[in-house]
Amino acid sequence: MKGKVAIVMVLVAAMLWGTTGTMQTLLPEGVHPVAVGTARLAVGGIALTIIVLFVGKLNLKSWPIKPTILAALSMAAYQPFFFTAVTMTGVAIGTVVAIGSAPILSGLMEWLIWKRRPIRAWWLSTFLAIVGCLLLFLNQSSVYVDPLGLLLALGAGLSFAIYTIVSKDLVKSYSSISVVAVVFTLSAILLSPLLFVYDMTWITQLRGAAVSLHLGLIATALAYFMFAKGLVHVPSSTAVTLSLAEPLTAAFLGVFIVGEELSFISWIGVSMLLLGIGFLIKGTEKETPRMSEINQV
Repeated sequence: MKGKVAIVMVLVAAMLWGTTGTMQTLLPEGVHPVAVGTARLAVGGIALTIIVLFVGKLNLKSWPIKPTILAALSMAAYQPFFFTAVTMTGVAIGTVVAIGSAPILSGLMEWLIWKRRPIRAWWLSTFLAIVGCLLLFLNQSSVYVDPLGLLLALGAGLSFAIYTIVSKDLVKSYSSISVVAVVFTLSAILLSPLLFVYDMTWITQLRGAAVSLHLGLIATALAYFMFAKGLVHVPSSTAVTLSLAEPLTAAFLGVFIVGEELSFISWIGVSMLLLGIGFLIKGTEKETPRMSEINQV
């Protein structure tokens, strides 16, 4: 599985993440977003663990402890960081800062810390995608900038960037499903105390249970497995930029399912996002043979 297939895996994962917002609109009123994120990780972690044990893929012998803990901490931190940021500073600013900062932070860390320079197409593609994301969310009627909310949103972007970079190194040596199962199980354990902080009775209701299963099984277990699988052949900085297909999917679902309307500026943002992602896909296809030659030297 190389090139186009790996890119498609990452894009499909991002599209599955993009369903979370629409699914949350189906939840009973009063459900705290952090509680949803915690339940999502718990369901996803348990499902992945069962699958990996069933297929016999789990082999913890000589398993790298430090990077695994770092990946688990990053994914666990992302949930409260992101959902609290959105609550404090609004969906528009919180999402743009969190999702938009992740590709920049990922590219910088990959370059400065891991000494892996992003591919040439990444620079323009990331710029187009982030500006497109910003224009897309200008569709929101109310924008409120809270300094602490911005800081938490940056924390969410940093958490996702770290998770992606560390996971890429893990999937080089271990099966993708094993990596995702171990990381998400640890993340769920880290967030488990929050299950006793927030009201979780909504999960016993039919709608609550159905949404939790979708978020845990489809938007988490399946999505992050595909993301990890794609990371084997896609640079982490490229994968994070491709993940900007998440807000794009959320916007389309909002229009066609929820009945929301996008302004003209937002449609320009959609076009820029699509252009940035398409440009990056084309650039990644051209760079893959060159990177393979470099890795063989």
